[in-house]
Amino acid sequence: MNLDWANQSLAGYAADLGQKPAVAVSFTDFPYDGADRANLQAAVEQVRGDGQSLLLTLEPRDGLTSVTDGAVEDLAADLKDFNDAGVPVIVRFAHEMNGSWYAWSQQPKAYIKAFRKVADAVHEEAPGSSMMWAPNYGGGYPFSGGKHAARTGTADFRLLDTDGDGVLTMADDPYAPYYPGDAAVDWVGMSLYHWGSAHPWGENEVPEPGKFADQLTGTYDGLGGDDTPVPDFYAEYAEERGKPLAIPETAALYVEDGGGASEAEIKQAWWEQLFAAETARDFPQLRMLNWFEWHKHETEIGGDVDWRAAGDPGIRTAFRDALPAWLRFGAAGGTCPQG
Repeated sequence: MNLDWANQSLAGYAADLGQKPAVAVSFTDFPYDGADRANLQAAVEQVRGDGQSLLLTLEPRDGLTSVTDGAVEDLAADLKDFNDAGVPVIVRFAHEMNGSWYAWSQQPKAYIKAFRKVADAVHEEAPGSSMMWAPNYGGGYPFSGGKHAARTGTADFRLLDTDGDGVLTMADDPYAPYYPGDAAVDWVGMSLYHWGSAHPWGENEVPEPGKFADQLTGTYDGLGGDDTPVPDFYAEYAEERGKPLAIPETAALYVEDGGGASEAEIKQAWWEQLFAAETARDFPQLRMLNWFEWHKHETEIGGDVDWRAAGDPGIRTAFRDALPAWLRFGAAGGTCPQG
């Protein structure tokens, strides 16, 4: 579960769900200051007491040059302490780097260098932890207009122009230029949401059947447009490379008082795809699903979105009842889900 820690405890959520999540997601700025470190330690204590593994998302908001040797060494030392205390950690470093909305966006050379620096320290100093590489789903790439989009004529632009035609379009590979290499990556992941059926986002619309699987495999051609130029992420990064696959962020958009389909219709249609028997059958490398349990403002729609599956009691009950037998949950004495 990807929890809003300020408004929900792990124990409280587990009680609502009727199951202990196997993985809890936490975000922190990186490098982190004393307050960030205290919050991280508090999250670790919750996981240690009532969960299994921590998926730690590191956000270098001051840019990739802020990922110094000292910051990385401090991180590795903390991770070792967490591991020694019984908490396995999966480090998701600078996620959605192929987007255009973060300070670490669309800088493939600097990104790979920073990722490998973190990975080397984690693997050497905190072997009870592992590294996750997790881009955003490539539909809509290169996400033009974002504050941190690659600029024409730069070295980064040339690296991202994988078809060499002088422009960045969805015909350019949205994943490969950012891949740090098999030695640095233990897990592969993808942020994969139902934002609605078509841009501009913000309308309450039921997901199309098969949308989750189609987007994961680069075969989506539907109401949101033709995304078939996007590569098959599952085949290339999970299957061929033998990496466990995570969906560290997923949910379905619902805007309160937005009209259209109901919250229950939208979210149930999405989780039914996630939990389908075909999902387990067709994607054996899929080892982690984290629902984004947040109610938050989204700049893409200029308003608040309720992504939660457990915010409404009736929807929470339906979600709990839909959890399939093939999912694995947290239990006392469990370990990091490596497969």
